[in-house]
Amino acid sequence: MTNEQLSTERTAGEANGSTETKGIDTEKAQRGVRLLLEAVGEDTTDGALVETWQRRVPEAFETLTEGNRTETKPTLRTFDADTNELVIKTGIPVQSLCEHHLLPYTGTAHIAYRPAGEVVGLSKLTRYIRWQSRRLTVQEQLTNDIAEGFAEEIGADIVLVEIAASHLCETMRGVETTSKTRTTATVGDPSTAERQRFREAITNAEEHE
Repeated sequence: MTNEQLSTERTAGEANGSTETKGIDTEKAQRGVRLLLEAVGEDTTDGALVETWQRRVPEAFETLTEGNRTETKPTLRTFDADTNELVIKTGIPVQSLCEHHLLPYTGTAHIAYRPAGEVVGLSKLTRYIRWQSRRLTVQEQLTNDIAEGFAEEIGADIVLVEIAASHLCETMRGVETTSKTRTTATVGDPSTAERQRFREAITNAEEHE
């Protein structure tokens, strides 16, 4: 694609209002996807691909990067709770994009926290983890971001997070094999008993998958 073609496309995009899509720069996304398709030898004027670079991929990346935008973060409403026992939720689906190859990794997250006088609705845990996952990141960083972000959001003294995931950058390229990577993150100083409860809950959940 020549500079003249890119300039013409930009003008057309502005006229059609394509840069108004919230969250990402749609015009840049369209140009980038089109250039990548052309780089691998595809005809971007082919009817099957026009919608791919003009709409499908930009819209997909708008969704898949929602975690970069605070306006899409779920509100974590809390409720008074007279307990300091761990709250544990297991088996939360995780899908994210590896920042190294822009390929997905998918798996399961487990989270536990010690309430500081308040608990959060269980569905919000799932929503929060999904929001954190929708960005370009590596699994190790995502695990830390969930633990630290959640602790800050609700003021929890203790947060434990574990993620087990398979990466398409290993499955579709490189060693081309399927395996799981397990990462953990902890905020605070949980007791040995709390760590054991969390581990037992994860083991039980995985045995019943």
